[in-house]
Amino acid sequence: MLTAGVDLAAEPKGTALAIIDWGSGRAKLLGLQLGIADEAIVDACQNVDKVGIDCALGWPIDFIEFLKSHSDLDSPNHAVDGGMDWRRRLSYRETDRAVRASSGRWPLSVATDRLGLTAMRAAGLLGRLQKSGIPIDRSGSGVVVEVYPGAALRLWGFDTKGYRATEEARELLLGAIQHKTPWLDLSNFRSLMLESCDAFDAVIAALATRAAALGFYEPPNPSQLDKAKVEGWIALPNRPLEMLISGD
Repeated sequence: MLTAGVDLAAEPKGTALAIIDWGSGRAKLLGLQLGIADEAIVDACQNVDKVGIDCALGWPIDFIEFLKSHSDLDSPNHAVDGGMDWRRRLSYRETDRAVRASSGRWPLSVATDRLGLTAMRAAGLLGRLQKSGIPIDRSGSGVVVEVYPGAALRLWGFDTKGYRATEEARELLLGAIQHKTPWLDLSNFRSLMLESCDAFDAVIAALATRAAALGFYEPPNPSQLDKAKVEGWIALPNRPLEMLISGD
């Protein structure tokens, strides 16, 4: 099995791609690249079993409906509540609420944070992937799945404080990860993971994608599925990191 992890940014600069090859009792990081354009991601996805993208794959349905209504000045629904509870409901997706319940932290809001710029790029990327012949299901049941490296690390029991800010914190975190994954061969890419938080997150995204491929996550329940197909759904690991090697 091959899994890919994409740490997506609004531009190729800051975007990283990792590919892990999973075999019997071992896993090897085959490639890790920075400065990745959409075309390279699409090409890579032709050869992998599953790809995880660290970015919201859609917007909250309530937010979309608000924008539609707000753009029609003659609509009887043009007057809105505007209060804090109403704004929170529009700001977060169903999957964001599930992440909050599981991890204790809110993801960035695709509706109100700068993540929206990256999500616009993700929308274009999904279109290119679909045009290339890869069917897209934003709920994660197909080749493409939404992942959240920071939350995955916390659910696997790691201290993530400051790891995106300093190389020293990444070195400590990577040491803890390698202690739990002696079967993971980082090849010659360890130094790049330490130098770049984007490269680091791409590798974690590829690990989280493996969990999703094995079914080691909570998919949307029947009442959530329709929203997940529009808004996207974050596949949060629900098994220990060590179990990722047991699937082959």
